[in-house]
Amino acid sequence: MKLRVQNDRSDSRRALKLRESPTVMQPNSSERGAHAGNGLSLTLQPELTRTPAPAAAAAAAKPESNEVRVTMTSNPGECSGGASSRRSRVNSHSHSHSQPHAQNRVLYHSNTEPELDPPDSDLDSGEPSSSMSELRCLFRWLQKSLPFIVLLCAKLVIQHALGLAVGVGLFTTFLYVNKNLQSQVFLQDRQSKLQCVWLLLFLISSTLLLYYTFLTETLHHCLIFLSPSIEPLGFWEVLWVVGITNFIIKFLFMGIKCLILLLPSSLVTYRTQGRWVMLTEELGQVHQATAPVPLWFRYLVTYEEVDGTPGLTLGVLLALLYLILKLLGLYGQWTPFMKTVRIFVKGEHTGTAATRSQCSEAGDICPICQGEYREPRVLLCQHIFCDECIALWFNREKSCPLCRTVITEKVYKWRDGATSSHLQIY
Repeated sequence: MKLRVQNDRSDSRRALKLRESPTVMQPNSSERGAHAGNGLSLTLQPELTRTPAPAAAAAAAKPESNEVRVTMTSNPGECSGGASSRRSRVNSHSHSHSQPHAQNRVLYHSNTEPELDPPDSDLDSGEPSSSMSELRCLFRWLQKSLPFIVLLCAKLVIQHALGLAVGVGLFTTFLYVNKNLQSQVFLQDRQSKLQCVWLLLFLISSTLLLYYTFLTETLHHCLIFLSPSIEPLGFWEVLWVVGITNFIIKFLFMGIKCLILLLPSSLVTYRTQGRWVMLTEELGQVHQATAPVPLWFRYLVTYEEVDGTPGLTLGVLLALLYLILKLLGLYGQWTPFMKTVRIFVKGEHTGTAATRSQCSEAGDICPICQGEYREPRVLLCQHIFCDECIALWFNREKSCPLCRTVITEKVYKWRDGATSSHLQIY
């Protein structure tokens, strides 16, 4: 009888301790090492059936969770017997705590259960989440700013409609004439003189119409390194004048190429014609590189009256830096220009002259023009072609047209009548 009273008192003290503070039970070091990796969590929640005392009721009313958590781990390869023994120990332990006062609920939680993701930040608030890349931020900014960008572009198009129309017209004219010139050079003796005359007249009429439209601006002064009569000469005005001058210089030298094609073959052979066309293009590129220098120099040196001496000093320094950069660019063009001049003066032949027996063995027909050989040349691969045909072929290629053996290490540009589409704006 006395032993039963002591057991009841010990049970009541244990129940009060469980109500007052939650207890977390963990296995000892030996069990932790033996059962590592299982990731099980045991939660015991006592539910009291007796009515607590007033003090105990006040303590129970506090927002505390009276839970008993048991964290158990084990190896993945542990046998099912060990797992069942652990469950029996846990169940016996929970049963010993729930006998006097409540029934405990056992909850198993896996340590591998993913945690809840934090709520995403509001993208519409203008503050992107930390995981969003900078490229995505830029894309969203452009997407939000697209209506304003469209409105701004529409305003610029309306204000500069005439200048944009002139630019589009010059560019389409250049593409049309450049394509037809290359076709006429490739045709050699089958080229149309009438087509060359039409291209020449088309270039002359386009140039005169442009200069007549802007007669008061005296844009033709830029061709001879003088400044036009545009006041004030701001940034957009300089850019527009430089672009127009660049296209007009292209038209000028394309017209010279048309005149070269109109010369009879008795005066200028097709091989010599290619050298003249190549030299013309190199001279045109030098002119295009030097024509914008006076305009940009004037723009950089010009200063307002409010700037005073500091503004003038800064303008002179910027102009000197521009001249240095321009001289470096011209120095880079000097080497290919001198190579072109040497080829024009000395001439160049590919391969060696072919004998009559070699031509007869090859069938006396050029594989390129499908006609009889004219000044036949033998390449390193022993294939025979006309001198003019193979010269035009090597304007764009380095290998034999039949066996693809590499014959030359360099391609001579611009001998096919092409004009550079590069827009020199500085």
